[in-house]
Amino acid sequence: MICENIILGAGTKFPLKGVLTLPESDGPVPAVVLVHGSGSSNMDEKVMKLTPFRDLAEGLAARGVASVRYDKRSFAHGLKMIRDKSTPITVEQETIEDAILAAELLRQDARIDSGRICIIGHSMGGMLAPRIDAEGGDFAGLILLAGSPRPIEVILREQTAEMLECMPAFVRKMSQKKVDRLLAGFDGLYDLTDEEAKAKKYGGGVTMYYFKEMGEHPAPDYLAKTAKPMLILQGEADFQVKADRDFRQYQELLADRDNVTFRLYPGLNHCFVPTLGMNIANAKKEYSKERHIPAEVLDDIAGWIRQNQK
Repeated sequence: MICENIILGAGTKFPLKGVLTLPESDGPVPAVVLVHGSGSSNMDEKVMKLTPFRDLAEGLAARGVASVRYDKRSFAHGLKMIRDKSTPITVEQETIEDAILAAELLRQDARIDSGRICIIGHSMGGMLAPRIDAEGGDFAGLILLAGSPRPIEVILREQTAEMLECMPAFVRKMSQKKVDRLLAGFDGLYDLTDEEAKAKKYGGGVTMYYFKEMGEHPAPDYLAKTAKPMLILQGEADFQVKADRDFRQYQELLADRDNVTFRLYPGLNHCFVPTLGMNIANAKKEYSKERHIPAEVLDDIAGWIRQNQK
């Protein structure tokens, strides 16, 4: 395995540190771009003791597949993004532009087979993967890990309601009003003008325009328009994105596609490692013990790339 430090977007306002991981090989190899979920994440997509993107990069390299991973823009340049009042933070700025740059970086490398570059989007990265492909990524195939075709604000409402349900009654009572005020920001979201949405704060430098702009580019529209092969993976024990809602909706939307493969893994959580059996209110405990993505998942991804991207 070869690991090379890179700078993604060198010379731009938002250069990002990253790593190109290559298998030991004499010929051009297939490759993947790893795209983060929501929030600020480093190149390993580190969540406490878990490092799913490092697991994927190293595990796929051992199976003949290269990868590029990089710090998310909001991780590396969060304050700069917040202070730039001329451009509200959107998924285009935070995620899509850099994923397209990463695909271009791979295409310019003679060690990479430019016709076999795929995207692996995790969580919100999975939600955005079809859009990234359509807006310039132009990948050979799409691999969605714990993504969802549903609007993100719908998922946030459900996650919040479930978290409250898991709390002791007195804590839930104290938290309810604060949560209600936060979620009320989504009411009438698509009736707002762009300027109204940009003026309405959500938190962390994000305005309601972040959600409005994303919601006006729904994942099902991109899924309906693409004929690209897809691999859709889900952990059955995921309490953030649900197998019986999100994964099932992918199955329903793409039921007639013979080039879409679905994999559901019993006992794996949102980061595709074995669950500790926690619920959403105990997420910190769920992610506090070091574990790694099992060989089965890595074998499935690498095998799918070999079979579908010849």
